[in-house]
Amino acid sequence: MTKEKKPVYGGQAVLEGVMFAGRHTYVTAIRRNDDSIEYFELKKKPAPVLAKLKKIPFVRGFIAIIEASMNGTQHLNFSAERFGVNPGEEQAEAEEEKPSKFTFFFSLAIIGVLSFLFGKFVFTLVPVFLAEAFRFIVPGHLGQNLLEGLFKFIFLLSYIYFVSLTPAIKRVFMYHGAEHKVINTYEAGDELTVENVKRHSRLHYRCGSSFILFTVLVGMVIYYFVPSDVLWQRILSRLALIPVVLGVSFEVLQLTNKLRDVPVLRYLGYPGLWLQLLTTKEPDEKQIEVSILSFNEMLKRDASYESEKQQNQIV
Repeated sequence: MTKEKKPVYGGQAVLEGVMFAGRHTYVTAIRRNDDSIEYFELKKKPAPVLAKLKKIPFVRGFIAIIEASMNGTQHLNFSAERFGVNPGEEQAEAEEEKPSKFTFFFSLAIIGVLSFLFGKFVFTLVPVFLAEAFRFIVPGHLGQNLLEGLFKFIFLLSYIYFVSLTPAIKRVFMYHGAEHKVINTYEAGDELTVENVKRHSRLHYRCGSSFILFTVLVGMVIYYFVPSDVLWQRILSRLALIPVVLGVSFEVLQLTNKLRDVPVLRYLGYPGLWLQLLTTKEPDEKQIEVSILSFNEMLKRDASYESEKQQNQIV
């Protein structure tokens, strides 16, 4: 008997909550400071052009990253806005003159994408200049490429380590762990209870942390085949190849996920899992509860939209 293939779901930790992405919608659940649970939803809007691009290998990764950045910014903003709002302040907030939701969230989405691209440029170019500064010690093409990759790796680990020292980010990393645990529990076919979720791993092969690490490793391989003896040539090639590195890294991430149950080959994804030891923390029961509520709400709304879609097709 063929095992039924489950839909692939992903998620993201936000401030005091978790967002899950379904087939038709994105849903976030947060625990507010009065201990209540509040939800936020962004329904996926069909875009025929993007749908076609997301089916093209090496192109789909770049599109997925831009979409994730746009949507993630809106959910993060919701969590930041709503967590600290006291019930008595809500009426006053509602009476304030604010721009339309569309204008507000569209602006946030643009800011999210620009922030991502700016960060990627800095993360890509600063190691180039640092490696070039040591060319008198490491002059060869291979040596410069490895040195550049080493600086990127050091930057990545240092950034994650230092931001994790702040209490707010530490809690986000705990919710990140809760998100992974819920996904792992669901994919294992276990009932989504707090006790079941606690038993599962906080690491997952499809995590964005793994993807970031793969951009460093994949970039080193791609850059090896690109001339970079002249600094300006090296800078231009690194910038031009950002979409290529992102696209290939996404495919590598998907491949390691497909091979995670294959002996020996499963180790290909281990570097990304090791990095997740820094980007995830063990969640407490309340955080797990929020993650379960978010996932179940996403499933419920997804099922409702799927039923509505089928009814429209029949009519």
